[in-house]
Amino acid sequence: MQAPASLLDLGVAVLHSKEPDLKVRAANNAVTALEHPFELHTELKTPLPLRPARPERPPSAHPSDVPKRRLGSEAGRATLLHAIAHIEFNAIDLAFDMAARFAQDIEGLGLNHLQFTKDWFSIGGDEAYHFTLINRRLSELGAGYGDFPAHHGLWDAAEKTAGDLLGRLVAAPLILEARGLDVTPGMISRLQAVGDNESADILKIIYSDEIGHVACGK
Repeated sequence: MQAPASLLDLGVAVLHSKEPDLKVRAANNAVTALEHPFELHTELKTPLPLRPARPERPPSAHPSDVPKRRLGSEAGRATLLHAIAHIEFNAIDLAFDMAARFAQDIEGLGLNHLQFTKDWFSIGGDEAYHFTLINRRLSELGAGYGDFPAHHGLWDAAEKTAGDLLGRLVAAPLILEARGLDVTPGMISRLQAVGDNESADILKIIYSDEIGHVACGK
């Protein structure tokens, strides 16, 4: 495999990673590279895809056809956690795409290019960690990522802002992630009410991290 030319190429490698375990590993590699001196070039050796690589599963579905999330049973809680895992999986790509796609635009806004890249790589690492936590909990409930249909609304919103940095900053952290902050406390309470404190504790971690992610869009 050809060595990456820069820090940004490590980010693009995440987008080209198809299977969940490979995407998480690529995300962790990119974040680890922040700890070492690494060139940051806006010209990428690795082409930036409009839509990141995706595994064969989960099957695609319209939002109205996604299974209902009834939390009174393990199967119902697994359905809820699967939906969250799918959001986190997409959010990994969204963070690294943010860093690489808008590398040439950021200085025009008077922002520090390296800090912007570090911020979004760090967010991508958080999302990979969140996905890993949720997928592990799914396994404990007898399920796994890909077992339930999922929709692609998060990435559809990303594609619409592929050429608009300010639009992406509004759509990703200030609308999509902020929406998660609105609904997560309620999900935590519902999970605690049915005695699933393990899942609730994971959502508490995610909620705490997402507060910082929303701040990156301001």
